[in-house]
Amino acid sequence: MAAHGSKLVVIKALAANLGIATIKFIVAFLSGSAAMLAEAVHSLADSGNQVLLIVGLNRSQRAEDARHEFGYGSEGYFWAFIVAISLFTMGATFSIYEGVEKIIHRGEAKGNPLWAYIVIGASLALESFSLKSAYDEFNLFRAGRPLRRALDEIRDASVIVVLFEDSADIAGLVIAGLGIMLANLTGDPLWDGVASIAVGVLLAGVATFVAMRTKALLVGEAVTPSERAKIIELTNSSPGVRKLIHLRTLHLGPEDVICAMKVAFDDETTAAQITEYVDGIEERLRTEIAHLSRIYIEVGSVAEPNRPQGPRS
Repeated sequence: MAAHGSKLVVIKALAANLGIATIKFIVAFLSGSAAMLAEAVHSLADSGNQVLLIVGLNRSQRAEDARHEFGYGSEGYFWAFIVAISLFTMGATFSIYEGVEKIIHRGEAKGNPLWAYIVIGASLALESFSLKSAYDEFNLFRAGRPLRRALDEIRDASVIVVLFEDSADIAGLVIAGLGIMLANLTGDPLWDGVASIAVGVLLAGVATFVAMRTKALLVGEAVTPSERAKIIELTNSSPGVRKLIHLRTLHLGPEDVICAMKVAFDDETTAAQITEYVDGIEERLRTEIAHLSRIYIEVGSVAEPNRPQGPRS
């Protein structure tokens, strides 16, 4: 997944959420809906999410320097984690608070719900546009894999955040619409408050999932099992290689991977030949898996036992 594709997804989401937030605040004022006010704050928080994601994407592209010799790729994961923890949680807390306040201090349902229905329809269209952009980018990575496996293996935190954020937005709009409809049909704003609480619970669930996923990326994840198998296959089939002793990989960013391995070569191989073989392995790996940006190969003995590889071996 190219970095410019991820950034385009985030920019589209930012434009959509800024427009939606403005409309929702106006309609919340006109309709007096707590659920719609919660949705307006949610969309405003989403806009802040996208700003932070853009900051993370920009900072992660900085060149390596003397203090950060492997670059700044992990900054994208850091800012995505901040988004999940602070802004998502703030949105969930505010939604639940507004719902509880509406239930405790409810009077009669007021305001014309027509405006709320109009903005919900318009917002659904804009959110669907943003979601489609994120889902298309996600599908480039998915490549026919089962959904659960693809979500576990994707290493692009920005796409994960926008994908789940937009999905939560659409579900939240439907819930808010139902709350407004029931409140006006029954004359009891209890339903509006219940809808606001439901939106908050939904956001809390999404925040928890995204936080756990981005935390795992921030701590450091290896390449996918299929890529690991490809690395092993390419290395073992390279000229002069007798044994791949051990392999370690680490995503610094979606397109920035460290690949370190120890390889045993044929017994009669000269130093000059080993250099040639190592160069050949690196070329094969980079050709097949472009995001292996940093490859380190240590020469070992064929008699050396394999180190434990963990569940990905």
